[in-house]
Amino acid sequence: MITELTARPGPKKYVLFDVDGTLIDAVDNQRRMWGEWARRHGLDPEEVHRVALRTRPVETFAEVAPERDPAECLALLHELEDEDVRSGVYAAFDGAAGLLEALPPGSWALVTSNYEHRVRGRFARTGLPVPEVVVDAAAVAEGKPSPVPYLLAAARLGAEPGDCLVIEDAPSGVLSGLRAGMTVWGVNAPVAVEGVHRHFASLGEAADAVLAFVGAPSAPDPASKG
Repeated sequence: MITELTARPGPKKYVLFDVDGTLIDAVDNQRRMWGEWARRHGLDPEEVHRVALRTRPVETFAEVAPERDPAECLALLHELEDEDVRSGVYAAFDGAAGLLEALPPGSWALVTSNYEHRVRGRFARTGLPVPEVVVDAAAVAEGKPSPVPYLLAAARLGAEPGDCLVIEDAPSGVLSGLRAGMTVWGVNAPVAVEGVHRHFASLGEAADAVLAFVGAPSAPDPASKG
């Protein structure tokens, strides 16, 4: 008897995206929000923003305003960020919409240090699709650079860490993905963040490689539509 042999597919691949700085260009927004936060506390906006770029909010408060109540500091920051979602001007990075729309459903997730309602607000205003899995600041007790956020996203997708690709722009996020045992690619920076397995100057430049990682066809070029 002849038994027909069928090739078994390899493990499914998944992509986990950071949001701010990776899919959404929020640099000016963050500078403006932290500037207003600093002015309301009588602090130097440039110095506060410099600290905020490399630390989480609670750590920023401890460094720039150690005498103030962290809960009150965070409440003001949340107020400013919610107002920015309603009225701020920002945009998705070039290629973000086409890349996300070309990914197979259930193959990708968002992992953000922000909150889901803000992500949904920004995505709605920039036309980006939202996946089923969003891991936000409220979902974890430990944020980036802990591996917990990325490991939770993988678990919710039903994925093994080794089958996941992390797309990041910041050192804390890169370290989070590496600690989770995942492949990490950096985007939107002229110089590679230490530790990344591959570096792209922009998200658009990474799009075809990301789609190839999950075995999806390349996204159509918007310029070719007419």
